[in-house]
This record gives sequence, structure tokens and C-alpha cells, in this order.
Amino acid sequence: MKRVSGFVCKVVLAAVLFVVVWLPAGCSMDQLGETRAEGSRRHRRILRINRQEIMADIDRLLLLDQPSKLTDKRIP
Repeated sequence: MKRVSGFVCKVVLAAVLFVVVWLPAGCSMDQLGETRAEGSRRHRRILRINRQEIMADIDRLLLLDQPSKLTDKRIP
């Protein structure tokens, strides 16, 4: 019986923490005075910028951001 009550206590504690910590943080994601379309546009912009920065980091890692040193002339 103690094992079951300990599990129930942990589940209740997790539910309380979820309600106290997670829900207010999730509800405060929108800015005051911001419409749903503006919030969606802001989220798309942030995701686009993050994707561009990740691609720039990958290009730098693979050395694709540097100009080619190859010549366009044919050498016999």
C-alpha cells in the first residue's frame, strides 16, 4: 500500500508542478496587444532566422562559405 501511495503522491506533485510552472509560462507567450496573425508572423520570422543561422553554421563547418580558389581557365 505504501508503494501505491508514494506513486500517487508523485503523480499529484507532478500535476501540481505542471499547473503552477508550465501553464502560466505557456499562456504568457503572446505579447499584450498582439493579434494572433502578428504572433504567428513573429514565430515564423524567428524560425526562418534560426534556420538561416543553422545553415550558415553548417556552411562554415563544411568550408562552403569561402570562395573557390579554382581557376576558370583550362590548363594543358
